[in-house]
Amino acid sequence: MKEQVGFTAWFTGLPCSGKTTVADGVADALRKRDLRVERLDGDIVRKGLTSDLGFSKEDRDENIKRVTFVAKLLTRNGVAVLATFVSPYRERRRKTREEIGEFIEVYTRCPVDICIERDIKGMYKKALAGEINNFTGIDDPYEEPEDPELIVDTDKETIEESVKKVLAKLEELGYIS
Repeated sequence: MKEQVGFTAWFTGLPCSGKTTVADGVADALRKRDLRVERLDGDIVRKGLTSDLGFSKEDRDENIKRVTFVAKLLTRNGVAVLATFVSPYRERRRKTREEIGEFIEVYTRCPVDICIERDIKGMYKKALAGEINNFTGIDDPYEEPEDPELIVDTDKETIEESVKKVLAKLEELGYIS
């Protein structure tokens, strides 16, 4: 493995906006460059590290707080961390940025109607039917990033285009060569 700079690329956006898909593509590209990469994904983390938490604002903030701690440790140890979390609240994302330091916010922007079309798990349908409460984008707010390093418009770009944009931004910021 090469000597590498640790960083966290934090993918935020509505459920089904493309966070995981784009980050997985970036992870593959970074691994092809022989870099150490760790993926932290909301669905996976909630099965282990944060399985005790629900979806209240307090629990969502605690979820991101715990993930931030893990991302900070990995980043500090020279790992490229690709974190994919709805992380709907600006203030918590701001704290995450401050704590990690080597940080890039990637906003996976996508209209909610497209996210609903992409939803293979049926979460939006359940939220719209009142079967799921506090669902981001339906009855719980998503606070769009005010100044992300990068926006990928996943309803207008191919996955490959979005991945290339992320890689170009990582190169521009000096995180990868």
